[in-house]
Amino acid sequence: MEAALRCQPAAIRSLRDLEVVKNARQLPLTVQVLQVARENQLSRFGTVSLDGTKIHANASRHSALSYGHAEKIEAQLKAEVQEMLALAEAADRSCVPEGVDLPAEIQRREDRLAAIAAAKAKIEARAKERFEREQAEFDAKLAKRQAKAAATGKKPGGKPPTPPAPGPRADDQLNLTDEDSRIMKVTGGGFEQCYNAQALVDTESMLVMVPHLTQAGNDKEQVEPMLARIAALPEGLNQPDQLLADTGFFSERNVERCQAAGIEPLIAVGRDEHHPDWRRRFEEPAPLEQPASPVEQMKHALKTRAGRAAYALRKQTVEPVFGIIKSVMGFRQFLLRGLDNVRAEWTLVCLAWNLKRMAVLRPQ
Repeated sequence: MEAALRCQPAAIRSLRDLEVVKNARQLPLTVQVLQVARENQLSRFGTVSLDGTKIHANASRHSALSYGHAEKIEAQLKAEVQEMLALAEAADRSCVPEGVDLPAEIQRREDRLAAIAAAKAKIEARAKERFEREQAEFDAKLAKRQAKAAATGKKPGGKPPTPPAPGPRADDQLNLTDEDSRIMKVTGGGFEQCYNAQALVDTESMLVMVPHLTQAGNDKEQVEPMLARIAALPEGLNQPDQLLADTGFFSERNVERCQAAGIEPLIAVGRDEHHPDWRRRFEEPAPLEQPASPVEQMKHALKTRAGRAAYALRKQTVEPVFGIIKSVMGFRQFLLRGLDNVRAEWTLVCLAWNLKRMAVLRPQ
């Protein structure tokens, strides 16, 4: 790390910077860079933006096997094996095409059946985990409706939650090249074999504070893991004042978890109008009636001029980071395979971005 620092611009080459690194040798390199930035007063690390982007896996979506298709192929192969076994036992071999090695053909099909059985077992294990997660969510929603009905004495409005169905679905897939990757919807339409790369970016310096990578195509479940990673950072980096995120991260639970962590959430609850009336830019909402839920408090904060100005920082901080990583640094697809390897690769890419960013920052 010391040799790397000496190769960097003056903003991170001072003896004080080297001393910071020497005192934190056990910390990851990504954290050491952030500490150098803090010591040089490049940021207060008070407001952070969270977002995710889909990055192609080192696998083709055409290498994916769905559960429904696996069952069809399995039935076909089993029928072929039985037919070949009958031909092998028959005294008359006139029905066997010339040059066909029946034992070899049977073995090839049995090998494919074993591979399909292993793939189906993995899909079934994933389906079991999904069912347990969805069942817990269903029970929570049902308990909430029942509590509301008991408190108000009225039947709650809206449709009751639908209980989840156990077992794998016909369209559940496993990629045979990189089984940890997933089919995800990508920007511009269509679906590709991807990972969901997450980044928590400081709005002042545009440095990536916490890189993370997940197999989930939905961002909603990524707030709690990110809060845990923020809390694990050293003092001075682990207590931002605000967290900005788009509507894909919104849920009542996420808002509550942010407030419990002492961080003010500014998470969009819906898409804004593209061309609102110009007067709305100068309006302030009416005072919030008390008591108010955490979500109501956040919605009110987003309507204030200060809240709108803070939330506007999201697009001009985290999204440019992804754009530069993909278009300038040319990182659009992972080279490695497997969740652990790909997470390490994404961390390395974010470290490269941080060093690139530090090259243009100057101490205050």
